[in-house]
Amino acid sequence: MHISEGVLSAPVLAGGAVLAAAGVAVGIRKLDGEALVRTGILSSAFFAASLIHLPIGPTSIHLILSGLMGAMLGWAAFPAIFVGLLLQALLFQFGGLTVLGVNAVVMGLPAVVCGLAVRPFLKKSGVVFTAASFACGALAILGSLVLLYLSLVLSGDALSVFANLFFWAHLALMGIEGAITMVILGFLKRMRPELL
Repeated sequence: MHISEGVLSAPVLAGGAVLAAAGVAVGIRKLDGEALVRTGILSSAFFAASLIHLPIGPTSIHLILSGLMGAMLGWAAFPAIFVGLLLQALLFQFGGLTVLGVNAVVMGLPAVVCGLAVRPFLKKSGVVFTAASFACGALAILGSLVLLYLSLVLSGDALSVFANLFFWAHLALMGIEGAITMVILGFLKRMRPELL
């Protein structure tokens, strides 16, 4: 779900950079010693999962795990995603440095919003917990798709066709991410409930 260099307009890049800087700043302020290790582990999982691309038509999809990160880290998901994207840009040229802010907002903002929204439901059990876990993973991807679509459309009409194609190709990822988030959070609820 990386946007490449040279695609977005200058105003979109500038807006993304400002929002990303604010999100990272808030996330760093919310980090404490106990959450630091968890943040590093989840940032590593995000980095590794994003490297495995599955081709679908003219595009490809990859796991993001943003809903899981949002549920477990809250605001700290923003700097975790930012660091993962920065390393991917520097080491593998995925995305790029000029679009780093937009990419961080596209993946980080929905993670934080969904994570904070479902946190009260993660203290419950049964169907409520299962539905909230699935929704967190799936809706974080939907939020990212909407922000990605807006970024491309706001950068020019020529990108609208690609934005539509990209959006529909990634809808399948919602179910996959929802299921993965549900399974991992369910396992943690049984084994280490204090992490939630």
